[in-house]
Amino acid sequence: MKNLYLAMAIVGGVIPYVFFMQHFSTAGFGLGEFVGALFANPASGGFTADLLLTSMIFWIFMFHQRSRNKAPAPPMFVVLNLLIGLACAFPAYLYARERQQLAE
Repeated sequence: MKNLYLAMAIVGGVIPYVFFMQHFSTAGFGLGEFVGALFANPASGGFTADLLLTSMIFWIFMFHQRSRNKAPAPPMFVVLNLLIGLACAFPAYLYARERQQLAE
């Protein structure tokens, strides 16, 4: 599973950036335009809201697991989540967790 998590983290990092770069090349790097595009219509707003809620749940889970000393430190995965997305951060976290458990 460890290698699958790593592969999915890479795929989850590349695919969103293909779409982000398309947006940035046409609309520029303005944060306002980007957020506006995330909520451009009810369908995209629903997906965005779902992603934001799921990210929050992921963060709570990571910090809870870390408080029990059963998981890697969350800050790097929070940064991945914010800069790339959950599709990269979550499998990267699972990969790091698998590595940590195998090392024990």
